[in-house]
Amino acid sequence: MTYVHQTISDLKRTSPAQSEFYQAVEEVLDSLGPVLEGNDRYQKQAIIQRIVEPERQIMFRVPWVDDKGNIQVNKGYRVEFNSALGPYKGGLRFHPSVNASIIKFLGFEQIFKNALTGLPIGGGKGGANFDPKGRSDGEIMRFCQSFMTELYRHIGPTTDVPAGDIGVGAREIGYMFGQYKRLTGRYEGVLTGKSLLWGGSLVRKEATGYGAVYFAQYMLEARGGLLEGKKCLISGAGNVAIYTIEKLYQLGAIPVSCSDSRGTIYHQAGIDLDLLKELKEVRGVSLVEYLQKHSDAQYIPKSDYPADGHAVWRFKADAAFPCATQNELTLEDAQALLANGCVVVSEGANMPSTQAAVDAFIEANIAYGPGKAANAGGVATSQLEMAQNASMQNWTFEQVDDKLKVIMKNIFNAANDTAIEFGQPGNLVLGANIAGFRRVAEAMIEQGVV
Repeated sequence: MTYVHQTISDLKRTSPAQSEFYQAVEEVLDSLGPVLEGNDRYQKQAIIQRIVEPERQIMFRVPWVDDKGNIQVNKGYRVEFNSALGPYKGGLRFHPSVNASIIKFLGFEQIFKNALTGLPIGGGKGGANFDPKGRSDGEIMRFCQSFMTELYRHIGPTTDVPAGDIGVGAREIGYMFGQYKRLTGRYEGVLTGKSLLWGGSLVRKEATGYGAVYFAQYMLEARGGLLEGKKCLISGAGNVAIYTIEKLYQLGAIPVSCSDSRGTIYHQAGIDLDLLKELKEVRGVSLVEYLQKHSDAQYIPKSDYPADGHAVWRFKADAAFPCATQNELTLEDAQALLANGCVVVSEGANMPSTQAAVDAFIEANIAYGPGKAANAGGVATSQLEMAQNASMQNWTFEQVDDKLKVIMKNIFNAANDTAIEFGQPGNLVLGANIAGFRRVAEAMIEQGVV
């Protein structure tokens, strides 16, 4: 058994029943063969064994009182995975699907994503199996306060700086920051994704979506193409999807789809961005209401999805932007995209494509941007928020957006150049994994066995 496969086998034995985590680890480690074969330093330093184990895993109960006076209890998590490059950085996810496996997969991915940005940030992730949907502001506030009552012991501006993720926006960040300030008596940049009124950064809400589009543009430019005029499929209807759609329009592309937990909208004329923002950011209602204004659009309820995938990927298009959640794009979806002429896939979500789908994209040699590279704009802009907090400055929208473009270009160049270096030009999965791994591994070696 090889060094890598033995590590994965040991991991499955010591961390049982964590399928999403195994998937993320296998995807990274399987692509590291070329760099491990020629460098026994990493094996001698046990870098693989050390990098797959979090430096710290925190699990805690979150008791809170609902509007009816009933006591509710949720599970909270913070996995501080690797601090070789800087303080732990990664979002908090509030969603009923959250468990240890998902938080560990997200935290593991975050190590390499953050390394690719070139910024001084380590990798971590956290969250709770709490569902904000249908809860009052008072219930969400009480939950966030209880969550932070435990979490505050483990975070700090030079230790661990969480951000938002699914289910955690400016409102939730505000409630948690207020509780942190109350408990510590300190006003400091311990969370990112804050309101612009008190330390937040412009472009933070837009950053992940914008970054995924910039990355797609850089991939196409390297192959002599452009996004302009391309018909694009987008999944999701949250911040990432909405601002992917916004940037696609700005670059002259035509976004034709979006989706939520109940169904998919396909609008050949182009998604009505203002209406989408009203439905999701203002009213928080189902996408089915999109049809009330646009009868020429098509709505596919989740009950009518193909058994082997997602309806959104079965339409003809030039580009795809998976922006919803993990494993939403199956092998059958990938095959449908390829058969319908898709030439670029840029992942706005974390690990949205199954391994079989990724293999199909690589084999077809299309421009494929894996999430750890393509969606790194969000965490990059979080670090820019940290920099503004530390220097007590506020940068303009244009300043932050310009920095985001440069960071995404640097990420693309690092992944692309590394793929070429190892004889697999265009394979940005291999390029991103090796580029991120080498930066973290070298820092770990220089810092000794810790």
